[in-house]
Amino acid sequence: MTLLELIEAQAARLHEAGVSFGHGTTNAFDESAWLVMWKLGVPLDALDAHETDVIDDARCAEVQALVTQRIDSRQPAAYLTREAWLQGVPFYVDERAIVPRSFIAELMADATIDAWLSDQTTRVLDLCTGNGSLAVLAAMAWPEVSVDAIDLSEDALAVARINVDRHQLGDRIRLLQGDGLAPAQGPYDLILCNPPYVNSASMAALPAEYRAEPELALAGGEDGMDFVRALLAQAPAQLTEQGVLVLEIGNERAFFEAAFPQLEAAWLETSAGDDQVLLLTRDALKGLA
Repeated sequence: MTLLELIEAQAARLHEAGVSFGHGTTNAFDESAWLVMWKLGVPLDALDAHETDVIDDARCAEVQALVTQRIDSRQPAAYLTREAWLQGVPFYVDERAIVPRSFIAELMADATIDAWLSDQTTRVLDLCTGNGSLAVLAAMAWPEVSVDAIDLSEDALAVARINVDRHQLGDRIRLLQGDGLAPAQGPYDLILCNPPYVNSASMAALPAEYRAEPELALAGGEDGMDFVRALLAQAPAQLTEQGVLVLEIGNERAFFEAAFPQLEAAWLETSAGDDQVLLLTRDALKGLA
């Protein structure tokens, strides 16, 4: 069996089993390619070069066992491979932290956020850092800044430490444990935040793959805005005069606008549209008081 045939066969199994995607892939073929090529040690970007490689029966059996584990456990593939990629950068991840998939990473990569920064930008905060991926990407995107990364979960911060060390950024990224902005040591020029924002009705309907992640990183209360309310009230005190907050709220724009009807926000375009991530200036936030 060739590599491509093996991937197609496992994709059919994933499709028939009705697994859910969204943790790095959006369909059965891509998920199968990830699992198969990871198990075989083939670079994930090298399918075209290896698609006709012949895979022996023993190796096929190993791949089939991994896909069986994916189906039976309903764990995201990233928890099985212990790796996730964000904007082409590899990150370690396990069950202690949410699988990284933030659209804020896109906005750093395409320099959208740069328009709101200046040569005076020196301090960045990644709030709700999880496995530390946005903190690492921020340090890579802006080599002149120092980054604080905060999370309530000590387990998540242990995973973040692995990634900070992996990318040799320990001299520029500081990990802080605490609830919301409580441990923050601002003021910051930029706060990035991908918080828990899933509303309670959506939480109840989540597929098993999402329930495998820490609930702490997902659940945002009845309307998804519990964490966000506290954040917006406290953020001005942690921002410089020209500082900005970049906030991801997923599919909760309607709830956000209902909770903050007078707030002037700049909605940023991502591959998922212009309703996933917003930017707030310190002046706009001060207007909430």
